[in-house]
Amino acid sequence: MVFNIRDNDNRRVKTDYPRSIEKWKHVWIPMSDGAKLAATIWIPEDAHDNPVPALLEYLPYRKNDFTAIRDSARHPYFAGHGYASIRVDIRGTGDSDGVLLDEYLKQEQDDCLEVLDWIQEQPWSTGSVGMFGKSWGGFNSLQVAARKHPALKTIITLCSTDDRYADDVHYRGGNIMGQDMLWWASTMFAYNARPQDPTVVGDNWKTNWLDRLNTRPFVESWLSHQRRDDYWKHGSVSEEYTDVDIPVFAVSGWQDGYTDAVFRMLENLPNAKGLIGPWAHEFPEVAIPEPAIGFLQECLRWWDQWLKGIDTGIKEEPQLLSWIQDSELPEVTYEQRPGKWVADQTWPSTNVTNQSFWLSDGKLVQHVTDEEKTVISGMQEHGYYAGVFCPFGQPGDLPADQRLENGKSVIFTSDPLGETIELLGKPVFHADLSTDQENAILAVRLCDKAPTGESTLISWGMLNLTHRDSHEFPEPLEPGKRYNVEIGLDVLGQQIPAGHCLEVSVAPTYWPQAWPSPKPVTLSLYSGAETHLDLPVRTPQRKDASWQEHFERPEISEIMEREIIREEERTRDLIHDTINDAWTLYDYSDEGQRRLPENGMEYGSINKNTYTIKGNDPLSAKATCEWDLTVGRGAWQTRLKTYSEMTSDEETFYLTNTMTAFENEEEIFNKTWQKNIPRDHV
Repeated sequence: MVFNIRDNDNRRVKTDYPRSIEKWKHVWIPMSDGAKLAATIWIPEDAHDNPVPALLEYLPYRKNDFTAIRDSARHPYFAGHGYASIRVDIRGTGDSDGVLLDEYLKQEQDDCLEVLDWIQEQPWSTGSVGMFGKSWGGFNSLQVAARKHPALKTIITLCSTDDRYADDVHYRGGNIMGQDMLWWASTMFAYNARPQDPTVVGDNWKTNWLDRLNTRPFVESWLSHQRRDDYWKHGSVSEEYTDVDIPVFAVSGWQDGYTDAVFRMLENLPNAKGLIGPWAHEFPEVAIPEPAIGFLQECLRWWDQWLKGIDTGIKEEPQLLSWIQDSELPEVTYEQRPGKWVADQTWPSTNVTNQSFWLSDGKLVQHVTDEEKTVISGMQEHGYYAGVFCPFGQPGDLPADQRLENGKSVIFTSDPLGETIELLGKPVFHADLSTDQENAILAVRLCDKAPTGESTLISWGMLNLTHRDSHEFPEPLEPGKRYNVEIGLDVLGQQIPAGHCLEVSVAPTYWPQAWPSPKPVTLSLYSGAETHLDLPVRTPQRKDASWQEHFERPEISEIMEREIIREEERTRDLIHDTINDAWTLYDYSDEGQRRLPENGMEYGSINKNTYTIKGNDPLSAKATCEWDLTVGRGAWQTRLKTYSEMTSDEETFYLTNTMTAFENEEEIFNKTWQKNIPRDHV
């Protein structure tokens, strides 16, 4: 997970602004319980005489080092245009007091409400505040908006979710995310253990560091809640959409893991607009694939409208602007995705209609067929070429040519399309099926097959079939009994050219995206009226042409000076041990090491993840994640090494997490947490 700024000749670096700015470092925001939160504030120099609205980004990722480069790209930009742009470390992270015990706790929200109180009371503040953020900051912007603080007038939420159970890195379709559940937990296990800066907080840093090192791994809580219970309902604004009644700008990209949430927010939030580009999990002014856009200018239009009362035209614009991607041959990394911008006045859109395809005898056809039975045996290694769930734009993140997967599932292929179609929205797969086990997965892939044979993954979905009726109250399957189930695939904005074919893949396995069922599964799929794929086909509009030049050239602030100590490196290697029929994916990411001359901080990280399984043995699934983090300055250097492991048998999950900490290369802490957690319908 790299927080950096990519070089881009198309980007304009701004150094002159309408208002001169100051940067206030190490600002302390007091909490009612005596704790202090650490903040950096960029603000117009004359704000005491001419008060300004405030913008808040509230994150656990360390403002003084780990996100300092990315913060420098946009916070000064907002300040130069007449805002106090505030970056706060969440309690237990960076230089803020305390420890962070889990994601999105009520404490996190309560603290944020006190931050909003504090902003209102400042002499430089007009009392109007907007929140923004990507990922964690996008999540808590939504969650705090639901708390209805009177100062919070609007939010911009990027790459976020409204449903913490159904649409995040822990569970999808009731399945444990085999590649992400442990990885993200291991990430926060390591991140949370980094110390405060002694030059900022004083001698107490060491006591606080030992407290942070003793924080239990989040994965133990996440895996203890395998169904959609109150643990996941907390922080999910989908529980009561009407609580978020302020204007919301929801932003994502087709490569992001959270694009579905934009569509749900447009449908359910009373004052929401959406933007979806071709991007990975990143801000659109710096993201790949290109085209990047002048997103900071769009943010200013949004802030000016809702925080300054300036009519910027935002209110009259369509509810959704999205990038329809041209068909491309499969690549594990795209620098660009050709396509076009389209506008839909409302969502759901009157420009989108449903088109159905039925499955029969290896074909996708546009008419109901006679019933026939297709037997599908699970191959445990199916899914290794799926790419990562939530790409950050690193090399190798994306799915490979799906011909590498197709022999491990059953494929249904359409005839070549007679005319080009454009898809926008959520495909839905309906299946009439039975299984030979009480616990089973259904995984569906949708691909664009070129006339030359290459198969590009354009959408996918999966369902734990014990969750067919409810994520809150799962029920075992009755072997041999037929069920009608529905799977929503990931939303997409995709052109399929004439002459190309559509492919649908069906399988009862998808490792490492989904943790395997406890026993090998044979799935029976019955064709006929109930088994079909619904596709959202968008009719092109003449007005679409007027949106192609809507966005300005990307602008950012001048990036803070940084020195590269160690360059980044990324590899993803899949090894098949043919003698033992064992498959192992090695995912290695050296995110480099940097030094910031502004404060002398040095920081770096290396992450190694391994996902292993043997053919026809779901209980051989094993995930391991390792981190090696460094933070220091001069003669003060700290290092963290972590190891996390997850395995299972038919009844139980087994977790091991080990933390080792060093101060100036001397080991000062070593602890292992082990926990066994019963399987609950997974």
